[in-house]
Amino acid sequence: MEDGGPLLIPVPEAVNLSRKKVVAIAAGEAHTLALTGDGCVYTWGRGMFGRLGTGSEADELFPVRVKFDCPGGSKQDPLLKFVDIAAGAYHSLALADDGSVWCWGGDNSTVPCLLKQFIELASPDSLTDESETKSKVPLKVTSVKAGGMMSLAIDNLGALWMWGNCPHPSSSNEGGFSLDSISTPTPIWDLHGHTVVKVACGNEHVVALVSAGETYKGEDDLLCYSWGNNDYGQLGLGDKESRLHPEIIKTFDKDSPWAVYKVACGAFHTALLTHKKRPSDTPGSVCWTFGLGDKGQLGHGTTQSALFPEPVKELPQDVYLNSVDCGLFHTSVVSSAGDVWSWGMEKGLGLCPDASFTGADTGDAISPLLISCNGPHGRKFPDPVQVACGAAHTVLVAHDGYKLWSWGRGRSGVLGNGQTVDCFAPTIVMWPPLSEDFKQEESKTSSEEDNVGAKGSEEATETDKRLSLAMEEMKLLQSKLSVMERYASILHGSIFGKPFEEQDIPASLHSIGTFDIAKEWENMLEAADRAKLIRLEMFYRNMLAGVKDKLMKRRIQEIVKECLHSSSIGH
Repeated sequence: MEDGGPLLIPVPEAVNLSRKKVVAIAAGEAHTLALTGDGCVYTWGRGMFGRLGTGSEADELFPVRVKFDCPGGSKQDPLLKFVDIAAGAYHSLALADDGSVWCWGGDNSTVPCLLKQFIELASPDSLTDESETKSKVPLKVTSVKAGGMMSLAIDNLGALWMWGNCPHPSSSNEGGFSLDSISTPTPIWDLHGHTVVKVACGNEHVVALVSAGETYKGEDDLLCYSWGNNDYGQLGLGDKESRLHPEIIKTFDKDSPWAVYKVACGAFHTALLTHKKRPSDTPGSVCWTFGLGDKGQLGHGTTQSALFPEPVKELPQDVYLNSVDCGLFHTSVVSSAGDVWSWGMEKGLGLCPDASFTGADTGDAISPLLISCNGPHGRKFPDPVQVACGAAHTVLVAHDGYKLWSWGRGRSGVLGNGQTVDCFAPTIVMWPPLSEDFKQEESKTSSEEDNVGAKGSEEATETDKRLSLAMEEMKLLQSKLSVMERYASILHGSIFGKPFEEQDIPASLHSIGTFDIAKEWENMLEAADRAKLIRLEMFYRNMLAGVKDKLMKRRIQEIVKECLHSSSIGH
């Protein structure tokens, strides 16, 4: 796809636009899901535990489409369209427009399986009271969420359902807090009589936006509940006592001037987006965070944990934030104007300490850092849709859904760019998938075969061969490129003390494709500060010492050989 935006996508029919438009993303521990406008689900990244739904545990370096088989093992129903997706640490969920919930990964299958419990619960036959059957509205799931090893669903009646490893009251945890393993979706009866609008979960805690009364009357009417493990204050209730039952976060109760409209959970911390309740002259948003802060993931300028929600003060107060998400130890937000901020472990990238990010620029970001696009539109990401954080990677959908960026940990193809190296700046995800374009051409060729007969069939076969060869060539080139980039990154890191990034490419090479190494070296030395010059001097001295050492060894070897030679002649 070109940088000019969705208008440059070469599609022959308007219907293809919805096929290539991403309307939602979800990130797990080391995999990503994408939902397109035509109701298809794509996935990429680490395949362990079957989290990709491809039928195997192999990694996928590029986005691939997830195939859903109808009950009975038949082929996918062409009328089955998906409307929501969710990713836990090692499992995935997808919701179809008919209310059916599909799951895979973790302890489940390596291919999507229909969660039959919701279908059974929706059946009037499951109700014992005949009069209740007549008045009962058929149950239908309307949204799904996942985090850690738990799954959540909200139905059309506003009820919240939970299964997996969940904070749930039972006889097994009467002596204190513990997670229950629930195999069947179970309703949260504490919220009965209210409408659950949004929900998020971390490894062991849940945060939900719930209507104050029975019906949802708008964002200004929502209350924020939390429950689960609270070892680090991730419930925002002012203490470290865990809860098995939902409790209102007082900062956002009915008397609060703030209305919460987005909620996200990291492993052990929480982030919320709010705006002032009506009437308000302040159009901007405020991001609040609480819980574990040891890696700077709260963005408060410290590494301290927070028991109460506190605003991320260094974010601009006059921007509207349309998306927030939390990784294992980092947090990201994106504004409607296309600005992206991130904070937490390793400069907000979420990278683990073993990442090859060394030198003076290392360290956790305890305050928001602006992530630059470095594209034709400047530092902003045009027409942003959503940001999603995995354990150590971040994915952003922009260009109104037609372009994806990713950065952070790249192992196992997590970034979807065909490589397995870490990226410290946004890189383009291979979207739309090349295989989809090939399949479209094959389908078009097949329809033409009916008219042209055997000759068309032969041409189609030849086209398949050429496309197959092209794909193999592309994979080979991607592999070579990956090796070259790793080699360049190692050299760059050893000299400059930081990983190689796109902005490190000299301007002359960017613009005209030529490189005057003497001139660029002089420019670099002029622009370098004292610390960088000292680092370069030390690198040069060590390199020179190594060369002198080798020369000395070679000279000694030559002298020894000469002495041995003259000695043998003398005898």
